[in-house]
Amino acid sequence: MDLDRLASVHLFPVRHHSPRSSATLRAYLDEVRPKAVFVEGPSDATALLEALVDPKTVPPVAILGYRTDGTPASSLWPFAAYSPEYVAVKWAFENGARVELIDVPVGMTLAPFEGATVGHDDVEDPGGHEGEAGREGEAGREGEADGEGDEGDGPASAGGEHESIYEACARARGFRSFEEFWEASFEAPRYDPRSFREALLAYADLARSDGDRLVHRARDAYMARCILERMGTDLAPHEVAAVLGAAHAAAFAARDVDPALEARLPAPVPCAVTLIPFSFPRLSEQLGYGAGNRAPQYYQRAHDAGGDFRRATLEVLIDFTEHLRLRGFMASLADTIEAFRLAVALAELRGKAEPGLDEVREATIATMCRGDATHVDGFLWPAVIGRNVGRVGSRIGKNSLQEEFWREVRERRLPATDAPESFRLSLTNQVEVGTSVLLHRLRIAKIPYAAYAGTRRTGGATRRRGQAPQEVPPDELLGQLSETWEAQWTPATDVALVEKIVLGDTLEEVATRLLEEDLAACHTTGEAADVLLNGVLASSARAAAAALRACDQFAAGDSDLPSLARACRAFAGLASFGSSRSLTSLGDAVIAPMLEKTFARAVLRVHGGCTGNDEAVAAAKEALRTLHDVALSQPIVDRGAWLDAARGLVDSEVVNPTASGLACGLLYLAQAIDDAEVTRIVGLRLGGAAEPEAAAAFLAGFLEVNALVLVKSRPVVEALDEFLGGIAPERFKDTLPILRRAFAGLGATERRYLLENVLAARKLGDKARAAQAVLLEKDREKLKEMSEDLSQAMDDLDELL
Repeated sequence: MDLDRLASVHLFPVRHHSPRSSATLRAYLDEVRPKAVFVEGPSDATALLEALVDPKTVPPVAILGYRTDGTPASSLWPFAAYSPEYVAVKWAFENGARVELIDVPVGMTLAPFEGATVGHDDVEDPGGHEGEAGREGEAGREGEADGEGDEGDGPASAGGEHESIYEACARARGFRSFEEFWEASFEAPRYDPRSFREALLAYADLARSDGDRLVHRARDAYMARCILERMGTDLAPHEVAAVLGAAHAAAFAARDVDPALEARLPAPVPCAVTLIPFSFPRLSEQLGYGAGNRAPQYYQRAHDAGGDFRRATLEVLIDFTEHLRLRGFMASLADTIEAFRLAVALAELRGKAEPGLDEVREATIATMCRGDATHVDGFLWPAVIGRNVGRVGSRIGKNSLQEEFWREVRERRLPATDAPESFRLSLTNQVEVGTSVLLHRLRIAKIPYAAYAGTRRTGGATRRRGQAPQEVPPDELLGQLSETWEAQWTPATDVALVEKIVLGDTLEEVATRLLEEDLAACHTTGEAADVLLNGVLASSARAAAAALRACDQFAAGDSDLPSLARACRAFAGLASFGSSRSLTSLGDAVIAPMLEKTFARAVLRVHGGCTGNDEAVAAAKEALRTLHDVALSQPIVDRGAWLDAARGLVDSEVVNPTASGLACGLLYLAQAIDDAEVTRIVGLRLGGAAEPEAAAAFLAGFLEVNALVLVKSRPVVEALDEFLGGIAPERFKDTLPILRRAFAGLGATERRYLLENVLAARKLGDKARAAQAVLLEKDREKLKEMSEDLSQAMDDLDELL
């Protein structure tokens, strides 16, 4: 490898997403006028460069590379308008120069490398392209670069960890963070291109000595070979410019490249590349407010102003003033001017050429916010980060899933910005039902866009807030008048839409394919019933029909009571709301027989499912509640069979006592047994002949149902009181934990009713009132004596004065 020839190329080191790097790079290219420009970036994405600089493409955008072999993994290379790589590519097209990307291909980036991925983020070069390697189902997970995010917090950590080169640089220059050091040293000063190049090369040469660079040195070898091969014999070194991360450029300039290390790179995995929109909020989050890009909108302003950070600062302060005024705060143009003057003064005191973000924030707090940082954090940061979303030109065709998604978003007027927006869908409106179907398909396909936020059920106003879609049981999504969603487009949305194309050409096909995979992994009737419900919500007739068949097959041999009850709940929901909820062709006539058969099978397994210790029957008790609700709400099931089974639990001495108590409470609330009967049962269960622990467990299950109704019943309370009073002192200690658990769920209202009934049962009410009268009389006498003493003391005080 001819390293001398490589070092003679016009090497231009850059910091990714740096306005000063891009401005000086353009000036440098105008000066040297190369015939070929080689840019750091995945070499197999060179074909996308023409679309990248297409007039219809508006940054921020990103190159997306993703695996096509079924393993979920992807990586993003984002570009803002002020990214040096974007500026280099654009200059080459404008000036007729040849331009190519020369970093390791996407397939190699996503391949395993000694337990990790090759990636494309530089430890030595803060601001290197941040990798987004999504693995194990996390498509497009936004990563944080090594050496980013934590640098500059101090000379060393409290735990005595090794000080990074970034911290050392900031400390040596007297700055509080690396970002402040970077802005003051490289971003704000107006360098000429050659001076900037030399200063950044010197810094990069120092920085690349810190940390383990094995993977990046292997990339050095790959890029060095690419540059030399593509130069060939036709291009002289002075006719070539290479735009690279500073650490790579410094290695080339120092001829510190080991060609043998290229063999350490892994073999590429099957992959594809495309161009997708990106956003300023995601660009900022991706870099952890690092890489000279803590606030993309602020740097965009500086870029548009030709690197004038004073003008960018003034524009931000004007915007912030408007934010305050719109929200009712006192803020005037005089405040804006004062904040600007203070920002400039702070920069001068700190030896900075122009103010940066730190000066903007501190000046705003001191002037417009009167020392309160709350409004800065609430209003200023969104203003400097921005909400810009890029656009990709027509040269890059969207796949069918992207086309469908964006068409539906436009037609249904759904949110299309990188900021969360909440909205409610009325499920009495057929158009909005269709929107619900779309959002559920996205939910099932795990495409990050809309999060399910709440419900309003037909029977009341119960709502569930702050839950992710997959956390909400599917049966709770059926019986509703409305759904509340929170939607937010992010680049990860398009990443997932691109990756999911291997599963189908439409969102319905993708959801159906994933539901069928879930169905194949099912082992119980309840699991298959959940797939059925999701198939209905996503309007996937094929998945719903397959799930119905699976439910029938599983139920025939399913001996698990919770699973059967879960399936009954699903069928009951479908019987009530049916296929009209999901616009499917699923026949409601099929649901009723399934509900009848499954319910009958579940009832037969009630006794066996409630046998065992408390832990073993915890799920079975919830199943009892479910079967009870279904029996009372669905006329097509055998209600008598359920009542008989529940009565069998009440009378059984074999099943778990808490299950017996729960069944007794359910029957009492359903008026299947009257006050006299429940008094008799409770008396028997809590009588002197019963073991105290078993009796307390029965009581715990009994009170689980509806404690308020039960403690308001005087006969029930009398039986409870007699039981508690009859526990032998030597057994009370063993019974106490169960009793505490039984009464722990009683609220203030339940406790009050319980106390009133206990007093009435013990005929303590009259005695309490008599005692209260005696106490009041004594209090009156005492107050009279105190009044006389106080009057005498006041008279004595008057004489003394």
